[in-house]
Amino acid sequence: MGSSHRARRGGDALTSDRTEQAAGLDPAVSAAVREAYESEWASVVATLIRVTGDWDVAEEAAAGAFERALVTWPRDGVPRTPGAWLTTTARNLALDRLRRRGVEATKLKEWTVMDDRHGPGDPAQQVLADPDWDDRLRLIFTCAHPALSLEARVALTLRTVGGLTTPEVARAFLVSESTLAQRIVRAKAKIAHAAIPYIVPSPDALPERLDGVLAVLYLIHTEGYTASSGPDLQRLDLAVEAIRLTRLLYGLLPGPEPAALLALMLFQHARSATRVDALGDLVPLEDQDRSGWNAAEIAEGLHLLAAWPATARTPYRVQAEIQAVHVRAGRAADTDWWAILARYAELPESPVVQLNQAIARGMADEPAAGLVALERLEASGRLAGYHLLPAAQADLSRRAGHVDRAAEFYRVAIELAPTEPERRYLVRRLEGLPSPLISEID
Repeated sequence: MGSSHRARRGGDALTSDRTEQAAGLDPAVSAAVREAYESEWASVVATLIRVTGDWDVAEEAAAGAFERALVTWPRDGVPRTPGAWLTTTARNLALDRLRRRGVEATKLKEWTVMDDRHGPGDPAQQVLADPDWDDRLRLIFTCAHPALSLEARVALTLRTVGGLTTPEVARAFLVSESTLAQRIVRAKAKIAHAAIPYIVPSPDALPERLDGVLAVLYLIHTEGYTASSGPDLQRLDLAVEAIRLTRLLYGLLPGPEPAALLALMLFQHARSATRVDALGDLVPLEDQDRSGWNAAEIAEGLHLLAAWPATARTPYRVQAEIQAVHVRAGRAADTDWWAILARYAELPESPVVQLNQAIARGMADEPAAGLVALERLEASGRLAGYHLLPAAQADLSRRAGHVDRAAEFYRVAIELAPTEPERRYLVRRLEGLPSPLISEID
């Protein structure tokens, strides 16, 4: 998605020539426009969706408001409250379109009612000042509603809350633009036809719905942290977007689970610059230059964990604590693998958890102990075709000095590896194995 990603946040209507126009502005104005894309897109769209009830009108009007900012702000100056300016401009554009469709009177009445309810001043600013009325929360929970398919929830969240263009979301998940557009259209239609409420759930329903929202954000970040396929190991724009959305959710709805998920994301993203080398090849954790880890993100993650009690041992909390053990270790040799092993035991059992637990056992105890656990997992057939199982078996076999077995497992992992950086890394590991004869002489 590249460096111009933020400048295109105002929707598909913000074309590349507009991006170039923003780049050519006075630096202060350009920074204000870009910051507005970053901070106000979801608020403006969310407010318009609630009032108009029409997602397409809301998104097009918001995009139009950002386009007008590119023309008006250089001439008249940056408004004192850019969010209020954008909301008012978008509102007027939306009402112009509704007027052309013959529904102006009803919608104007709704805006008047909102003005009366919140008193003087910009209505959107009044709404956003009260967390109980925050339209961004409504938008997040609507996009991630459990009645929608997981694919639709992810696409709609990135498109509407994140403000990514349809081509950007399509590229991120390696589907065609038409396929992605159809997903979004179907999701919006289902929201309308099934009368999915545009609300923040009641307190008693919030835990179940919040879990679904967090799961969508976690999935987006996971795809950004390690791509499921393709030429690159990481998709940093996706990871950054997931962090931004989770930080937004945490700011609107602070609590231990959003805090734990945000901490988990920050710990993983803090290592992103060192996870690949200059050629884009994978660098394993133990070989990474830890001086290149992002200290500010690590500090923020540790602060988030400290801000909430650790008594609720939820999966996000436990995973964040596992990552905290890694980022606290000054050297790979200082990693407290026993602490990591203990925390994996707290997670709900799954094949991937069992895999990571076996690796931790092999690192904390002896490679042979981890290999025994991996053999049991292989025999279960629950991770058949998953490249990280033979990759782990290869690594622990190498550490145990079983060169022939390691080579055999590396070859299997190479065949299964989904990304080119992982495949190249495994090939290098295979080629770097010592000759069994040399090993015996040594």
